[in-house]
Amino acid sequence: MQPASAKWYDRRDYVFIEFCVEDSKDVNVNFEKSKLTFSCLGGNDNFKHLNEIDLYNSIDPNESKHKRTDRSVLCCLRKGESGQSWPRLTKEKAKLNWLSVDFNNWKDWEDDSDEDLSNFDRFSEMMNNMGGDEDVDLPEVDGADDDSPDSDDEKMPDLE
Repeated sequence: MQPASAKWYDRRDYVFIEFCVEDSKDVNVNFEKSKLTFSCLGGNDNFKHLNEIDLYNSIDPNESKHKRTDRSVLCCLRKGESGQSWPRLTKEKAKLNWLSVDFNNWKDWEDDSDEDLSNFDRFSEMMNNMGGDEDVDLPEVDGADDDSPDSDDEKMPDLE
């Protein structure tokens, strides 16, 4: 039995942990106020994984959840105190060789006022701001309205 490798990242109201176990079976995630326990069988050889994490700060076990995919198990931990940054996942400052920061999803949200908008809302807002205004004067492009033949207007030879 050994711990599953995991990546984590912090958000304003949640902490996310992804346990990287392919083809996991018998997944068991136990959320406690200050502790997370994860276990499963993984891979073709049904290797037993067990992770016990004493958390940096408290969570709301009733509002925390997990989702299993073919490649991993993602845990969404609802923070006990929203808006408080977690500088690390664990209570102790020990370096765990199976745990790393998920820099692809990491975000310095403390200075971000757009956090309340979901990604979809931000995308919709961006698309709405991208155009469609008929009153906007577009800059002139040389030759855009020119009907003179260009060198690329010649007939292409037939393919043989």
